[in-house]
Amino acid sequence: MQLHFSPSMRSITISSSSNSNNNNGFIDLMKIKVAARHISYRTLFHTILILAFLLPFVFILTALVTLEGVNNCSSFDCLGRRLGPRLLGRADDSGRLVRDFYKILNEVKAGEIPPDLKLPDSFDQLVSDMKNNQYDAKTFAFMLRGMMEKHEREIRESKFAELMNKHFAASSIPKGIHCLSLRLTDEYSSNAHARKQLPPPELLPLLSDNSYHHFILSTDNILAASVVVASTVQSSLKPEKIVFHVITDKKTYAGMHSWFALNPVTPAVVEIKSIHQFDWLTRENVPVLEAVENQNGIRNYYHGNHIAGANLSDISPRKFASKLQARSPKYISLLNHLRIYLPELFPNLDKVVFLDDDVVIQRDLSPLWEIDLEGKVNGAVETCRGEDEWVMSKHFRNYFNFSHPLIARNLDPDECAWAYGMNIFDLHAWRRTNIREIYHSWLKENLKSNLTMWKLGTLPPALIAFKGLVHPIDPSWHMLGLGYQNNTNIESVKKAAVIHYNGQSKPWLQIGFEHLRPFWTKYVNYSNDFLRNCHILEA
Repeated sequence: MQLHFSPSMRSITISSSSNSNNNNGFIDLMKIKVAARHISYRTLFHTILILAFLLPFVFILTALVTLEGVNNCSSFDCLGRRLGPRLLGRADDSGRLVRDFYKILNEVKAGEIPPDLKLPDSFDQLVSDMKNNQYDAKTFAFMLRGMMEKHEREIRESKFAELMNKHFAASSIPKGIHCLSLRLTDEYSSNAHARKQLPPPELLPLLSDNSYHHFILSTDNILAASVVVASTVQSSLKPEKIVFHVITDKKTYAGMHSWFALNPVTPAVVEIKSIHQFDWLTRENVPVLEAVENQNGIRNYYHGNHIAGANLSDISPRKFASKLQARSPKYISLLNHLRIYLPELFPNLDKVVFLDDDVVIQRDLSPLWEIDLEGKVNGAVETCRGEDEWVMSKHFRNYFNFSHPLIARNLDPDECAWAYGMNIFDLHAWRRTNIREIYHSWLKENLKSNLTMWKLGTLPPALIAFKGLVHPIDPSWHMLGLGYQNNTNIESVKKAAVIHYNGQSKPWLQIGFEHLRPFWTKYVNYSNDFLRNCHILEA
């Protein structure tokens, strides 16, 4: 489009370019004579045509603005502010609507939900109620808040119920494992091969021979013990140098003996002993026995109602899970405290490796005997050096109640913790210390304080008793946490010498993590008749 002024500036012609055969290449659209006494008919015709085209749209927009009723515009100024952006194609009111909604939400957040407000059970019902009842924006916000709070409560209650069920599952004995113990016990009484001496008489001298690698395992779980022993022997470069000392309780002894008598792990040597066969383990030497047997408060704490007195509205699910873990009945078992008495139980041994029953050995452990502990007693992996807050970021503050004056005076909350479950113990150096006496004295103090100094089993008193006597070993020797969290790094699991299913999700339980269970099940002989008859089957 172009403007052309006449030489006399008396007229203006509005023209448009065209590809037609017009000689001048332009088509006149409108000619206006300036200061003329008349307007051309063409100008008048186009003006009327444009007005006839625009006026209906102006009328429709005005009607819509008036009928919306969001704001009551009573002036031309207000109408102009609303109509102008529409005429200019800028009718987006989203910014204003968002600000209005924020204002309503702040009002609803500070207010109380009306007691007579009926909350819908689903989003579809919410939409239906809004449509049928014509609720205003504030009522809608109250309904939204009420629905969210209701669902949050339900999710929270479900989480606590899940944690309780998981705790009961972790504390109970699976039917198959209980069956295995009963069948093997019956086999012990009826089958002479199940009662054969372990180890054979000619190998008895090896039980105190310090040129061999001595492993100690304390457990009442026959299936778990079989995996620990089998994985250790199969991973060893010199299995003929291995001697296993398996300690169990009186009720499990016959079944444990039957299993290893009928399923030998030659060339390794296995000894099975019950607690009652150690003459040294008397009430006079082990005060924890009398405390556990006689103090009802302890038994109620570990076997009582774990949810009684707990205000679930003031505790996070994670803290509740930690409290449940601390109340595992295994923590009052002498088998769990037994490791503190190793120098007395094995007076002829100088160095041993103690293993928990929830570990799997994936690499030859003989180099552990070559580690120079530099005069320390306990070779262990420190658990304060990693980013994983569940397992590898543990300091003394995680285990002790530093509001207790005795704890605050004697311990440093920032001191690094270390791992139980795979430890190399120098028993020769241990016998020159008073570790056992310190352990007992702190255990008595905690009992007198009604368990207010610490809650979690045997590790806290051991952290105190071994204070200053722990030699850190490379973390690759012992990887923890496979029973705590589902997101354990598989590649790290494959590289670790010992993997530890510490936590509730044991691999022999249904609550075990599926992707971590194969590292354990590969050492279970599912074709064994006893396992098949007890329906212990590979998942």
